[in-house]
Amino acid sequence: MANRTRAKWVSDHLCWTGVGGTNTHELLPLPFTGETLRHTIERIRIVQDFLERTIALENSSTYLEFEASTFAECEFLSTLAHEADCAILLDVNNVYVNSFNHGFDPEVFIDRIPSDRVIQLHLAGHTNYGDHIIDTHNGCVTRAVWELYRRASRRFGNPATLIEWDAAIPDFERVHREALKARRYRTESHVDATAV
Repeated sequence: MANRTRAKWVSDHLCWTGVGGTNTHELLPLPFTGETLRHTIERIRIVQDFLERTIALENSSTYLEFEASTFAECEFLSTLAHEADCAILLDVNNVYVNSFNHGFDPEVFIDRIPSDRVIQLHLAGHTNYGDHIIDTHNGCVTRAVWELYRRASRRFGNPATLIEWDAAIPDFERVHREALKARRYRTESHVDATAV
């Protein structure tokens, strides 16, 4: 299908969705352990061999963590991309959502992702409930996520950017304004980088 449609990338979320033949239709978080890392690397290699192309893995938004985890999410994703020789689709909104929900520095996360692996960035709106954030894709990108996107654009060069908007979809003009804002942030980040 990817060859027939001439898809530039094939991607999926870094998660699991079911067990014992039951599919939850949810993007469930992985335990970031050595065992999970080895298992996932093997699966990615199988898929890439079958498709005869590199795939991209996207960091998912999560609302709980496993006590068994021995890696930080950014370290797990970076090691996975290197060892499996795959690409990264970096969802900047998900980095922000997870940093809020799990108490880590989102800028450190961005800085630890290998720049040569990122092929696309995602942006989206989210819903902040005070003590947690849900990745709802139902509104404009927040200022905090825009600022993180500026940092990501500076770090990763000029990867393609996609704004996700899945619910309460506004008229074209509003979505277009968000796309133009992404272009401005990306352009400004490159101007800032060359001035340093």
